[in-house]
Amino acid sequence: MDRMAEVKAEKRLRYRVSGIVQGVGFRPFVYRLAKEAGLSGFIRNTSFGVCIEVQGIEASKLGLFRRDLREKAPPRAKISSVEIEEIAPVPGRDFVIISSNGEGAVQTMVSPDIAVCEDCRRELLDLSDRRYGYPFINCTNCGPRYTIVERIPYDRPYTSMKHFVMCGDCDREYHDPMNRRFHAQPNACPVCGPALLMLDANGKRVDCSDPLGHALDMLWSGLIVAVKGIGGFHLAVNAFDDETVRRLRRRKRREEKPFALMVKSADTAERFCIVSDAERRALCSPEAPVVLLKKKRQEGLAGEIAPCNDRLGIMLPYTPLHVLMMERGPEALVMTSANSSDEPIAIENDEAVSRLENIADYYLVHDRPVYLRCDDSVTVYMSGKLRQIRRSRGYVPAPVLLSSGGPPIFAAGAEIKNTVCLLKGSNAILSQHIGDLKNYEAFSHFRKVADHLQLIFQASPELLVCDMHPSYLSTQWAQEQKGVPLLPVQHHHAHLVSCLAENHSDEPAVGVILDGTGYGVDGTSWGGEILIGDASGAFRFASLEPVPLPGGDAAVAHPWKVAAGYLYHSFGALPELDFLKDKDTTGIAQILEKGINSPLTSSCGRLFDAVAALSGLRSDISYEGQAAVELMLAAGTLEGEPFSWGVVPASSNRWHITVSPLIRDVVSAVRSGADISTISRRFHVTIVDFLYDVIKKAVGFSGIRRVALSGGVFQNALLFEGLIAKLERQGYTVLAHEQVPCNDGGISLGQAVIGREYLKGNYRGVT
Repeated sequence: MDRMAEVKAEKRLRYRVSGIVQGVGFRPFVYRLAKEAGLSGFIRNTSFGVCIEVQGIEASKLGLFRRDLREKAPPRAKISSVEIEEIAPVPGRDFVIISSNGEGAVQTMVSPDIAVCEDCRRELLDLSDRRYGYPFINCTNCGPRYTIVERIPYDRPYTSMKHFVMCGDCDREYHDPMNRRFHAQPNACPVCGPALLMLDANGKRVDCSDPLGHALDMLWSGLIVAVKGIGGFHLAVNAFDDETVRRLRRRKRREEKPFALMVKSADTAERFCIVSDAERRALCSPEAPVVLLKKKRQEGLAGEIAPCNDRLGIMLPYTPLHVLMMERGPEALVMTSANSSDEPIAIENDEAVSRLENIADYYLVHDRPVYLRCDDSVTVYMSGKLRQIRRSRGYVPAPVLLSSGGPPIFAAGAEIKNTVCLLKGSNAILSQHIGDLKNYEAFSHFRKVADHLQLIFQASPELLVCDMHPSYLSTQWAQEQKGVPLLPVQHHHAHLVSCLAENHSDEPAVGVILDGTGYGVDGTSWGGEILIGDASGAFRFASLEPVPLPGGDAAVAHPWKVAAGYLYHSFGALPELDFLKDKDTTGIAQILEKGINSPLTSSCGRLFDAVAALSGLRSDISYEGQAAVELMLAAGTLEGEPFSWGVVPASSNRWHITVSPLIRDVVSAVRSGADISTISRRFHVTIVDFLYDVIKKAVGFSGIRRVALSGGVFQNALLFEGLIAKLERQGYTVLAHEQVPCNDGGISLGQAVIGREYLKGNYRGVT
């Protein structure tokens, strides 16, 4: 009877917690909180996140539990919502962790793959630890997640670890709530877990007792080793070996595009680069991205790692295998994606041997399957914030939180730098970087990721959204899906809305969208746009004046051809200039005169290409954006008199930014002997000035003082930081990308958010 009275005096609360709360040590954390407070009840994983029930007499202890649940959660946990209800007390004195319940619609998130934590790193290098030197050490605070999970709840049977049976020691850790390996799904040790092995160039196993040591011997001797990591393979070479780096370029068919480096520590990075405190934090963060750092000195590094570039892409070892490699091998390794040309990275052993034939000399592999490809993320620090260039490992699939919820939407993204996006509630779940869909392997990867995202989050989209370009493979894929309505949206409108969405801005803005190309509503190629609008629609207030592009998209790899189009537009003919010597100017002039395969473009990216060619910097390029990057580097700073330009009426309340005066001025500067640096500085000043002028006109027209910057051209630090500084000095609110790339890797977010407005009946498109 006394016991029944005590139960009635107690209070029992049920918590429903959603977010990234599985696979990050959340259940043992809650277990310890409840035990310390003397509360009874339970916690279990569910499809929506975790369910917690706590019961006790003292309101103060229940209140303390409620506070600490949010304030002291594990560092990798991300709580997006907590629902609490009071329920009837039940008998019991213990707090327990009970089995997962996978029933119901999935609402929880999956943690990204996380770099090895300090505790595991310490054990890895401790001679007395049973996991000393074990390259697959992990715990609830680190290790693979997203790339090994087939579906959720995130439990071992649903991961690529399901075939590895834990030994007695690992099993005891796994079931002990006070152990940091409690329910760490990849938990393993040398007795029961994955193992390394070495393969030769033909894929045959190399008989050696120390595969890692053998691989390092190969690296020291100047060979190329394919190394299997978390989200796929890297091609590794000694970064101090000039000849090997050159050989890697030849075999990989990557003539000049920079390679990423893995270095032993942040202190090592400072030997080669200028590293700010913020950049050091990014390097050492659990996400462990590649950070683009300003070069300081070569210190013996191979000159071919990042030719004609003032930055090095640096990352620290983020897997236990990498840590061991950097401890025993060269303190700097080229670690580039294991592929040829623009293919996606290889992920499995047989696939790597097949696809990397004639590239890799040896393969350091293991027997833990990689379920999903996931490239390294690439970031850069600009205008006071770390910004994404390629959002992938370490960040995906952590959601971008939106300002509101709504029905599930799936967006198929663009053609190049493709990502896809799933909206579920107030979460925008962007995929990892997929790549250029014109490549068959990348398109196959796209389809797998599209299916996988919808599967693991159990989402049935009410709408598919795609780019309106009819030739994009992402668009064609979306058109082939049956039973779901489809909305094509304009490319640059999606850029604008992507920027608004990640900044939680539901209000309209003046959008400055600068990129290489995007299909316009008039059927021409856009790329230098001033839009005014929000997710429901936009008005094309201004653009760069349209210029013919001889040869169409094929001209992008040949800036001299792009420049010919601008010259013809500006002069009515092709003037005699040094950069055109030995070029087929007669053929180009004929197709321009006749308008054959010379589509009009307002692209800002192409304007950069044209000036790079005119100034004698680059006639041809070997990777996307190369001419623009080198033009920016030639400038170094914003100074000098701007070239001529104008803003003229295009139609009612629409404007064209005229580039013909600019091109004529550049030609005059070249003929007068001006050097490339002077021309580039003046050119960048001109871009900032005319953008600022047309933004002022757009603000005057609309009354809106919010300015959103998006599009791949804003990866240009000189332009980006210069324009932001000028706008903020005049009191404008500037919105820019931080969580998702400003390039086409962020466009799927904007597409999806536009889709929500469409379902509300608010969508009016771009006018």
